[in-house]
Amino acid sequence: MVGSGLLPTLGIHHRNQYNAFCLADDIMEPYRPFVDQLVVKIIDQNGHFLDMGTNIKTQLLQIPTLDVEIDRQKSPLMVAVQRTTASLSKCFAGEIRKIQYPVLK
Repeated sequence: MVGSGLLPTLGIHHRNQYNAFCLADDIMEPYRPFVDQLVVKIIDQNGHFLDMGTNIKTQLLQIPTLDVEIDRQKSPLMVAVQRTTASLSKCFAGEIRKIQYPVLK
């Protein structure tokens, strides 16, 4: 986010004087369903009463590498987030009018 020239404290929808990452909270919202899908998969495989053991932690550590599609192009979630923040920066600069968001399939 900062790498795209954005200040994480200045949120669009999230506002809280005690939260230094309001914009980060805004940016992550379109990515929440990808995390939710993984958590549902983990629960389906392991049951509702989970022990946060090595196996589950290992699965959760896959989140940044989950395949995400933006503009018909697949990339790891961590790369897609950077594309979203770069497009938001370009929107603020008036260079483009649409933020690049992932497509959930």
